[in-house]
Amino acid sequence: MAAARAGAAELGFAEEAPAWRLRSEQFPSKVGGRPAWLGEAGLPGPAELACALCGRPLAFVLQLYAPLPGRADAFHRALFLFCCRAPPCCAGLRVFRNQLPRKNDFYSYEPPSESPPPETGESVCLQLKSGAHLCRVCGCLGPKTCSRCHKAHYCSKEHQTLDWRLGHKLACTQSDNLDNTVPDHNFLFPEFEIVIETEDEITPEVVETDASEITGSMGEAPEEELDSMAKHESREDKIFQKFKTKIAQEPEQILRYGRGIAPIWISGENIPQEKDIPDCPCGARRLFEFQVMPQLLNYLKADRLGRSVDWGVLAVFTCAESCRQGTGYTEEFVWKQDVTDTP
Repeated sequence: MAAARAGAAELGFAEEAPAWRLRSEQFPSKVGGRPAWLGEAGLPGPAELACALCGRPLAFVLQLYAPLPGRADAFHRALFLFCCRAPPCCAGLRVFRNQLPRKNDFYSYEPPSESPPPETGESVCLQLKSGAHLCRVCGCLGPKTCSRCHKAHYCSKEHQTLDWRLGHKLACTQSDNLDNTVPDHNFLFPEFEIVIETEDEITPEVVETDASEITGSMGEAPEEELDSMAKHESREDKIFQKFKTKIAQEPEQILRYGRGIAPIWISGENIPQEKDIPDCPCGARRLFEFQVMPQLLNYLKADRLGRSVDWGVLAVFTCAESCRQGTGYTEEFVWKQDVTDTP
């Protein structure tokens, strides 16, 4: 991700992309599919990737490649967002940060090739070079194994049961070909690349109105009516109108990035105060880094009868020092703001 101008946001858009561009070695920003893990050590485990509300495994939503210029220890840096998509909960959210120096144990010192690699088949990669095994259903750390073949790995009993029911029961005996027999579990979100563009300075349209019309209409209106009109234009209305105006030029944006800038809120309700954002365990405060927009929901195709994944804005706050606690993944903080129903 490029460094934005001071105070300017970078906008993310979902676009189709070939599978090879979304692999870890390309350092992608992407939506859905399985996570393209950055560091291969210290992945968040099943307990960290369980919904804090219902306990079921979280689904990968998106990852954002966001290195920090001038920080040798964050030459590569990525943020990973997960959510609960299990009805009737669909409420849990967690976000993790990982960063690496340019010289590391997992990737070449040189930039990745822009050319597609020679393909070796469509098999799903379920084991990292570090040796860590990944869950066949969700692509997260899979410490559990099938008790029969001992080659299929899972993050949880729930995902093992799902895979068994959808084909592993038959494929288990063909264990040499397991990676080519991963079924569609209807758990992953659709996969897209996130393409980043810097937001242009937007000049709101000015609608020219005859001044005499305004003064004339105001002069004729009763005082009570003017009071009523003033009260109607509440703080809630103003915030929502500001949100609509800000995104009107690029309505397809699914993400806004700007480390240290102010997020744009969709509602006057449930805006966090500084005390609501917990400090990082290292002691540093957390600052705003990016927000997920409601437009992303159209790409996730998560609608179901009854309760489904939903939000107005997801705002992610990260350690101001971008501390490095070992080589693993550090949990950060996400604030969910829902759309307020206004009368």
